[in-house]
Amino acid sequence: MTDLLYTEKDLVTSLKDYIRAEENKLERVKRWADKMDSLTATATQDPEGFLGHPVNAFKLMKRLNTEWGDLESLVLSDTTDGFISNLTIQRQHFPTEEDQTGAAKALLRLQDTYRLDANTISTGDLPGVTHKSHMTVEDCFELGKIAYSDVDYYHTELWMAQALKQLDEGEESPLDKVLVLDYLSYAIYQQGEIERALEYTRKLLSLDPEHQRAKGNLKYFEFQLEKQRKEKKKSKAQTAFQLIPERKKYEMLCRGEGIKMTPRRQSRLFCRYYDNNRNPKYLLAPVKQQDEWDRPYIVRYLDIISDKEIERVKQLAKPRLRRATVHDPQTGKLTTAQYRVSKSAWLTGYDDPMIDMINQRIEDLTGLEMDTAEELQVANYGVGGQYEPHFDFGRKDEPDAFKELGTGNRIATWLFYMSDVAAGGATVFPDVGAAVWPKKGTAVFWYNLFASGEGDYSTRHAACPVLVGNKWVSNKWIHERGQEWRRPCGLSESE
Repeated sequence: MTDLLYTEKDLVTSLKDYIRAEENKLERVKRWADKMDSLTATATQDPEGFLGHPVNAFKLMKRLNTEWGDLESLVLSDTTDGFISNLTIQRQHFPTEEDQTGAAKALLRLQDTYRLDANTISTGDLPGVTHKSHMTVEDCFELGKIAYSDVDYYHTELWMAQALKQLDEGEESPLDKVLVLDYLSYAIYQQGEIERALEYTRKLLSLDPEHQRAKGNLKYFEFQLEKQRKEKKKSKAQTAFQLIPERKKYEMLCRGEGIKMTPRRQSRLFCRYYDNNRNPKYLLAPVKQQDEWDRPYIVRYLDIISDKEIERVKQLAKPRLRRATVHDPQTGKLTTAQYRVSKSAWLTGYDDPMIDMINQRIEDLTGLEMDTAEELQVANYGVGGQYEPHFDFGRKDEPDAFKELGTGNRIATWLFYMSDVAAGGATVFPDVGAAVWPKKGTAVFWYNLFASGEGDYSTRHAACPVLVGNKWVSNKWIHERGQEWRRPCGLSESE
């Protein structure tokens, strides 16, 4: 997306060049018109006397035979070539309709997760923002329309109401209230609020008494309301937007709410200088390690990846970034999913020796074999980017999850944070209430499997949507094969 900003800047420069060329052409035409206006005004006062001068007669012939032809060529000259050719070249990099819809849905996702009202988003008044941006009536209407196309009448109502509010406040817009009210009344009706739908339909008809659909809706809504009054009051059905418990816990943790660790448990969390049982590389310069959570045991390593390494990893990953995929439990193959919205790339030591150094560092600090681990995955979460609650390991009902790798299940996860995030973007564990916030240059580590090889279901985690900013992470999924002597099997299931 940063590349798109430079593309747009280049187009603006090209557009200004075109405007200058057009202005220059018009200035030349204007000067010619002014000169001709003055000359013809003088000549027509005494035509015969004027043409009695042989030079004037010659110049009249010359003007009409040559100079007016030159002016015609000037007027017909096309100054758009440079701009149009540049626009055509750049258009191949433009976002698609799908991209625009995706960006709109990201805004709606953020609105729900962080409990933001439409007005807060529209005024751009978000936490941590440095470049405030205001949404126009057309922007709000477009969001509402996208929600409407998705049969999401809840968000259609919110954004059509915001568009109407801004029109009522006097904002100038090519959109009229009638169109907005048409969408708004129908979205409200679809949510079962007939009385409010009727109220907005009447407002619409006060502005456009001949609106055919509104006239039909008015009669229908009145009939439905009367029918509703005659029937016994029924308890409201649960809406499609009611949150399931896990979803609620996930969103609460993303907002910094939810379960808090007791002081007694907190007192058992420590920070330390760590050399992983006197590993030679860390004897003289142990790393800083701190406990983030006790069950499951999650540790964070501080200052574990340098800014130089981060920039190199990002540089290598950027040209390879593609929409992130997940394992389909039915087929065992990779596929895209709405619950994982990010772009990712995979890096190996063949791409740069620095990747081998990073992999070796993970091995030295965890004591686990990296030869059977997956490649280093680099992920970029833009605004609204998320990965909803999931397990990293394959469950018993997914026997073929990592079959093609032939390295067993994912025993552990190592996650580098390669950027700070202005707002949002935490890694949360809904089942236990843990929330780990991104901090550039740090990494977190946890085991997905018990020593027995059984899955630790408390490691179910999620990447919260990025509210403001940009989140870069890279992770290493470590597998069972090769760990037989490094992490011996336990004797009980939960060991």
